This record gives sequence, C-alpha cells and structure tokens, in this order.
Amino acid sequence: MRDRTRSRRALATAAVAVAGLVATAGVASAGPGPDRNPGRDRDTMMTYAQDTWASFEAMVDPGTGLPADNIEGDLDPDSRSGYTSPTNIGAYLWSTVAARDLGIITRREAHERMGRTLATVATLERHEHSGMFYNWYDEATGEKLYTWPTDGARVYPFLSSVDNGWLATALLIVERAEPRLRGQAAEIRSTMDFGFYYDPAVRQLRGGFWDEPPADPAAVLDNYRDRGPDVWFTGHHYGTLNTEPRIASYLGIAWGQIPPEHYFSMFRTFPDTCDWSWPEQRPVGEWEEHLGVEVFQGAYRYRDMQLVPTWGGSMFEALMVDLFIPEADWGPQSWGVNHPLTVQAHIEHGLEEAGYGYWGFSPSSNPAGGYREYGVDPIGMEPNGYSSDQERTTVDPGWDDPACFREPAEPAEYGDGVVTPHASFLALPYARREALDNLANLRRDFDAYGPGGFYDAVAVRSGTVAQRYLSLDQGMIMAALGNELRNDRVKRYVVRGDVEREIRPLLGIEEFNAGRVD
Repeated sequence: MRDRTRSRRALATAAVAVAGLVATAGVASAGPGPDRNPGRDRDTMMTYAQDTWASFEAMVDPGTGLPADNIEGDLDPDSRSGYTSPTNIGAYLWSTVAARDLGIITRREAHERMGRTLATVATLERHEHSGMFYNWYDEATGEKLYTWPTDGARVYPFLSSVDNGWLATALLIVERAEPRLRGQAAEIRSTMDFGFYYDPAVRQLRGGFWDEPPADPAAVLDNYRDRGPDVWFTGHHYGTLNTEPRIASYLGIAWGQIPPEHYFSMFRTFPDTCDWSWPEQRPVGEWEEHLGVEVFQGAYRYRDMQLVPTWGGSMFEALMVDLFIPEADWGPQSWGVNHPLTVQAHIEHGLEEAGYGYWGFSPSSNPAGGYREYGVDPIGMEPNGYSSDQERTTVDPGWDDPACFREPAEPAEYGDGVVTPHASFLALPYARREALDNLANLRRDFDAYGPGGFYDAVAVRSGTVAQRYLSLDQGMIMAALGNELRNDRVKRYVVRGDVEREIRPLLGIEEFNAGRVD
C-alpha cells in the first residue's frame, strides 16, 4: 500500500500544480499570512489528503465496497470494526470523489470503487415505505445487524434522519461528479423521503424511528406520511438549528418533502423564560417572524463574542454541514457571522481560557478508549456540557432571573484537553493559518500522525493518542481538503439546481443575533 501511495503522490502533486492559484483564489479563508508560503501550504494539505485517503483504502471491504466504521492506527484490515452505517458509506463515497479530483486516484479507479459501493448499497435492506437505510450493517456482507459485533449486545434496527442525510448527500455528489453512475445513484436517492421524519405538529424532524418494537420506553408510535404501518419514532425531535441534522432539513426542503417554514421552527436558542432555564446559559435576543413562524433570535455570550450555540459546543455540529452547503455565503448575516465566531471560540478556549496550547474540540475517539463527545462547553446548550477535557470540566454561567435564579459555577482549572484534528480541517475556510499551524504543532509535539494521516484524537497534557481512524472523521477531512484545494468543488457538486434554488433564499432571509460585543 505504501508503494502505491508514493506512486500516486507524484500524480496528485502535479494535479495541485495545475489548479495552482485558481484554487487558492477561490477559497474563502483567512489566507496564508505574510510569513507563509502558499505553495508549501498546498503541498502540506495534499500530503494530508493522500495519507487520509490511505485510511479509506484500508477500511473498505474489497468485496462489498463498504467501509468499516473504524480501523486501528496501523491500518491492519483485520482490525476493521465489523460494522458500518449510512454516514460511513456516504463519507467513503464523497472521499472517493475528492481523492479523484485531487489526483490521488485515477478516474477509472474512482469509477470502479463507487460503482462497487453503489451496487452493494442497492441491495441493502431498508425501510420500504420511506426508502431510508438502517443504521448498522456488516461491512463485509451487507447484512443488517441485530447483534453488535464487538460484545454481542442486541441491536434494535434504527433509521436515523441525520445518518440518512449524509448518505443522501453523498449520493447527490456521485450523481453530479460521475455521469456514468448518475442513474445508479439517483435511483437509490430518489426513494429517500425525509418527510417521513417530519412531525407537522411541531414542524421539526424526529431523530429517527424503529420499524420493530424498540427497547426505548419514550418511543412514539405514529406515521407522518400515512404510508405503510406505523413506526416507533424517537421521543425527541431535532429541535436545535445549529447541529449537524440540519443537512436532512436542507435536503428535505430542497426536494419538496418538508415545508420551508421548518427551517424557522428550529431553535436558535431556547426562549428567555424560566420554562427554559435548564440549558447552559440565559440567552440574549428578541422575537422575529419569518415565513409566518415566530423565531426567538437568541444567542449566547462567550468572552467578547455573541453567537448562536450548538447543542454541545463542538466543531462538528457547527461546521460539518458547511462542507457541503455554502452557508456563510448564502446566509451572510447569519451563518456568515456565526461560523467564524465558532472557530474563534475554539481557538480562544484552547489557547487562552483552558491553556492547552492546542485547539479544536469535537466528538471523536476517546484517547482512554471508546468514543466521547468533546466541545467548548460555554458555546453549547446541553446542560451537562460537552467538555474539552478528560476530567469533564464544565462551566455554568448561571441564570440571573430572580424567579429561576441559578448560581454561576466557573471551573478553577482545566485538565487533560482532548483535541481532535478533524476540527482544524473544518476550520480551514475561516482560519486557514491558525488551522494549519495547529495541525503542524500536533504533528510535531505528539505521536499524532500515522499511515492514514492524523490519528483521531490527542489528550494534550498526558500525551495519550487515540491511534484509530474513523470513517466519519476521515471523511470530514477529505471533504474539507477537497474544497480547500479545488475551489469548493465538493460544495459545488451539491448546490446545483434544487438545493440552491430552495435553500439559498431561505438562508438569506435571516440575521442572527451574533457578533462581537463590548
């Protein structure tokens, strides 16, 4: 595999030279800075892309073309996880397109890889009446899982709105990036109905559903399409706007499956009342109306910033969707203000507030084992917080309404911060210099880089590294580099036609209550 990677490196480097200044000029970023060499930065990013792609080569089962959810850091095929998901499959498909466009693999190889994957996806068992895919399959056989391969625990087959959103995004990319596969990808995607998740009573999406009785006592038996038998929906809705499930919202609206007012029915923050005093902090904001929907334009304060928070304060929630939908361009007074502030909050938290010396916090492998959510707690709504360290150090700014007062609680110090490299790649459009410097420092100071690129996470005070690769996180890296090095090409595959026609005007309506404050 290493010989093959070296042979491709020359091809890929030549491809970058052809793109040259055109690619650099078209990317919205902080720029290389006066002391940086743009050509050297591009070479560095190409190396990252080539090595990251090597992890996908190792994760994919050669028979089915399905990627494992994860693989160990030495890329031994025997360490594949034994399961995959719609998100994993989507990440592999769009990463294959990015690898082709970057010259890492040939057009012929990309076509063969995607064709094999699509042929298998077309045979996967799915929910007949919605066209949606189950959350877990065996990557080696394509069988729907009822038993977890790592410990034998029972799996209740679930159909997630957000996971199907990522697969649908990838199918759309393949349709537009590979004409010879257009019909094959479109045939699968056209059966996926996101309206099946849409609860008209609250105008929000459910997290997903089971089509067999689940173990969850909060499940709600219903059917929003009146097509097929009732299903068991999750007890919760995806009610927060600034989280990754909005990709399903965008696609459903674009394809006429969900009404556009759904976009304004999600919370920027919860309202400023005692009924909603349990989240992270008391928001600031006022009510507005858009498309007949009353919207509380709430925001959180962090240092000298005011921004719309995510649920947990992680980079992934805020910026993964932005890899595919040009939110900052289409919503210049909303996402165009908020996304740079999110990145700046992560930088200031890591370098100044917590003093880790590094930044970028997002759900990832736990260096101590397993998987965990990480984030900048003060810019998340979740009351228990996505902490940035292993000690789960959280902040409670309190609630200053006398009727529901809550005392503030500030931490005395932060512990072993866990930095996730994919977060820096997500930040590239908004802080290129800082992101590349952060990645270089991680690579220099820790055993954080292996044959598949950056390992998944680093606990920066103990130096413990999660030497593992995840399809999702590697896929974010490939999409980010595909955009950065090819003038937002990954985004451009997605936004043609109905997506731009329906979503661009929607994002242009709103002005978030976000910006710098005194």
